Amino acid sequence: MKAELEKIVPGEGKTILVAYRMNLPYLEYYWHHHPEYELTFKINVSGKRIVGDSYERFKPGDLVLIGPDLPHTWVTNRKEKNKQCDFVVVQFSNSLFNSFGALAEFERIKRLLQNSKHGLHFKNSKPFKEKILGLPEKNGVEKLTDLIWILEQLSKQKGRKLASADYDFSQANGREQRINKVCNYLEQHFSKPIGIDEAAKIINISKSAFCKFFKRTTGKTFSDYLNEIRIGYACYQLLETDKPIANIARSAGFESVSYFNRVFTKKKNSTPREFRNEAA
Repeated sequence: MKAELEKIVPGEGKTILVAYRMNLPYLEYYWHHHPEYELTFKINVSGKRIVGDSYERFKPGDLVLIGPDLPHTWVTNRKEKNKQCDFVVVQFSNSLFNSFGALAEFERIKRLLQNSKHGLHFKNSKPFKEKILGLPEKNGVEKLTDLIWILEQLSKQKGRKLASADYDFSQANGREQRINKVCNYLEQHFSKPIGIDEAAKIINISKSAFCKFFKRTTGKTFSDYLNEIRIGYACYQLLETDKPIANIARSAGFESVSYFNRVFTKKKNSTPREFRNEAA
């Protein structure tokens, strides 16, 4: 099965530089890749970030540079009411720098783009926030010069590589349609009992094949990934409502409060009650 490419701008052979700001109620699991570089800045969003075989939680201010054809997705909990996901995405093609990329002045930017092959996470996004937020409003040369400034400054930081050095791009690109189908199903039905057998049937493969497929693609076991979704929902309920913990555990899809407490404590290093009290 071939991967579906995300088409950013119609037309072949064009120099591409697009920057846009979006505000969505949630970020859906959309495992995809494209030939352009992508710089993404999450303004007020928290959730899960998957880049290649890197699986991490992310917080507001998350700043990541992704190289060409590296599969990635950001996911938030769609059941968190009255939440908005505000973020900026900048996408540009390698051809953007073809005319002057050979200049010595661009050597640092060239190394930065080479290192982004496996994705780069930048710990301190504050110095770039104003420029990134302004980029969607800029046009022409001004947009290009601001992007060059941002990339030059990022090249002076030590970005942390996300995907592992031996990550297999070719295998990952052939799994995108299937993993999107599975993970979107989990995001919509996590409050109900979901077994591996049921999940495997979604993409018509055996249970054993599904377990290997899911771990290779997401970097998590099926049960651990599902628990991550459930615990994320439970955290929101603990912070934003005064519902009893037992009710939250059931609405999150846990069959028993004791199991919910064990999983929650393992994931958050505190009990649900402690988590709620600390935030009060």
